[in-house]
Amino acid sequence: MVLEAGDQVRAAARQAGVSERQVFHADAQFDWNQLYHANQSMSLFGDRQLLELRLTGKLNDAGRKALVAYAGDANPDNLLLIVSDKIEAAQSKAKWFAGVTDAAWWVPIWPVDRHQLPAWLRSRLQQQGLQIDDDALALLADRVDGNLLAARQEIDKLLLVSDSTQLTLETVVQAVADSARYTVFDLADAVLNGDLARSQRVLSGLAAEGIEPPIVLWVLARELRHLVQLADAQVSGQPLPAVFKRLRIFDKRQGPYQAALRRGDTGLWQRCLIICGDVDATIKGRAAGDPWHKLSALVCEVAQPGVVPGTY
Repeated sequence: MVLEAGDQVRAAARQAGVSERQVFHADAQFDWNQLYHANQSMSLFGDRQLLELRLTGKLNDAGRKALVAYAGDANPDNLLLIVSDKIEAAQSKAKWFAGVTDAAWWVPIWPVDRHQLPAWLRSRLQQQGLQIDDDALALLADRVDGNLLAARQEIDKLLLVSDSTQLTLETVVQAVADSARYTVFDLADAVLNGDLARSQRVLSGLAAEGIEPPIVLWVLARELRHLVQLADAQVSGQPLPAVFKRLRIFDKRQGPYQAALRRGDTGLWQRCLIICGDVDATIKGRAAGDPWHKLSALVCEVAQPGVVPGTY
């Protein structure tokens, strides 16, 4: 978001006839006289200049005085853009800060919290003319959590690979691994159908093709959450067609779910979800082990409960 805000300022400057640009990286050793001289000097070609000051670290006393001096005697032919890290509350209330911002626009850019990220992503996609379904949005948010630059890159990628304005879960996964021989949906169907040999073969293929373990885990956990809800519905006597419709599980995928429901009850699928938690902890480095080995054990337990990996 900081990058985009800067891009908008630069674009507006170009439209206003500011054709030259100088960039200063103000670290602890920066000579603030450079900014003073740039403020007072004219371009070699008589053009207006954009002076871009990038602050790194805490602003020292020399820097504060230089910015106050600039604000008090700014060259009207130039434009100063200051990009900084977070301004602490104490600094934003200081006299020098008020002196600078009185002569400028101050645009604080707040980070996007995790609970705000799905709505933010949906809004950004809509700006590009794209709609996204809930499952696809959840996976996208999981992949770019804490990295808005990655979010921007993924949205650009989706614009390139999507052949429609409606993004589905398949589209998002395809954008991540558009050259994969297997997809995570091949794995999901094999696991639900109880085909253990194919499940392990597909899982090995996904690992070899560089698919990230969090994507595999995300899809398996989604299928397990669906199985918990379907198994509960069976116990309570609810008609499965209505539950399939509510979960947006369409006709061609209902058969694999029904095959899984014949193998296990709610308790089994809940235990498998607990295993998902252990795999997630391993992926994030909070638990020991190899994520792919644990994914293999999870696949075994879902496809053929009670089978130990390596015995099939």
